[in-house]
Amino acid sequence: MIYAILIGLVVLTCLAAGYLWKRLVWDTTRTLRARVIGSVAAVLLGLLIPVTMAAETVPWIAWPGFIWLAFVLYLTLVLLILEVPTLVIKRWLRRRSHQATQTEAKPVAPTATAPPTGTPDSPSDDTPATTQPTAGTATTRPDVPNPDRRLLLARGTAIFAGLTAGGIVGYGMRTAMSAPRVDRVQIPVAKLPRTLDGLRLAVVSDIHLGPIARTAHSQRIVEVINSVDADIVAVVGDLVDDTVEELGAAAAPLRGIRSRQGTYFVTGDHEYYSGYESWIDEVRDLGMRPLRNERVALGALDLAGVNDTTGGMYGDAPDFPKTFADRDPARPVVLMAHQPVQAVEAARYGVDLQVSGHTHGGQMFPFDAVVRLQQPLLSGYGTVDGVPVYVTNGAGFWGPPVRVGAPPQVTLIELRTP
Repeated sequence: MIYAILIGLVVLTCLAAGYLWKRLVWDTTRTLRARVIGSVAAVLLGLLIPVTMAAETVPWIAWPGFIWLAFVLYLTLVLLILEVPTLVIKRWLRRRSHQATQTEAKPVAPTATAPPTGTPDSPSDDTPATTQPTAGTATTRPDVPNPDRRLLLARGTAIFAGLTAGGIVGYGMRTAMSAPRVDRVQIPVAKLPRTLDGLRLAVVSDIHLGPIARTAHSQRIVEVINSVDADIVAVVGDLVDDTVEELGAAAAPLRGIRSRQGTYFVTGDHEYYSGYESWIDEVRDLGMRPLRNERVALGALDLAGVNDTTGGMYGDAPDFPKTFADRDPARPVVLMAHQPVQAVEAARYGVDLQVSGHTHGGQMFPFDAVVRLQQPLLSGYGTVDGVPVYVTNGAGFWGPPVRVGAPPQVTLIELRTP
């Protein structure tokens, strides 16, 4: 899946590059020298994106590359939105120009007869005749459109789009790099005994430690998790984007997570891209218990966890029959599964609640529409094939350090007896 996403991004980037060159270079310049300079700059900046994708774990490449990727996205969207008003203005200017041309083309009727030849007032044959403007005679009008107006319109549109895109990316960066907000929800669980009414489950996903999000990022998230004073902490995958050797120090603050009944972890797809076996060992050292197609009894509640579906490509697939073998169906069970779509399989086993991440809530509008094509639930609470599912936005980000329309989130779920 990750490779399909990368290929799709490259294709879209190439299309966007051609469109941006037309709007920002060709339409806004007139001289050959300016167009050559603009074209060279566009090619160099365009190459930064595939270079970033190929070396995304290198911080000094990831920072400018991913920010530029986000800027290109929103610059393209803003320009596309402006196509309609720009077209309307161009047609209005064209109509005004046509009307002015028609006015100038009308013949002007003579207003007076020339005096008789030889009279004192008549000019001699050697004196050039002069024409005085009269009423109804066309003159040069200052409001007649000219090519400079189209150039001015193109440049004004480019400047407006650039400032708007820059503002969106700046806002998105501030949002993504801030501490996650806490969303508190109450979810009824049909078989939950009254002794567990109000049990507090903190759900955190998609921390995505990597070249941009490092120690300070993990420390912020730990502080937010600890602030909710949870009974159980569920870390539902995509903790990292590189190896233990590269990110072990950045993950160290996670050792400080506090919970009354333990912190539990399941793999996400990015663990498999980052050396999942080493990270499973590292997670144990950090004080979390990996649930690898297994469940644990926490008093009168079963907490289960399955591997991510990506694990099938690495010989570590999710195994629902193993996870729920010999389970007492009278006991309530909460399932940790990285992707919401895994609820389709969980429905066969009477799961009372599934908690997931993976979607980032879309992370950057309008990518939420793309996520909806793959996952049955984007964010928040819903049901999938009869299974109650809660999807958290995630506490970090992947790729651009930008979040627009989907702020980072740690969710505190209170399990309630109906």
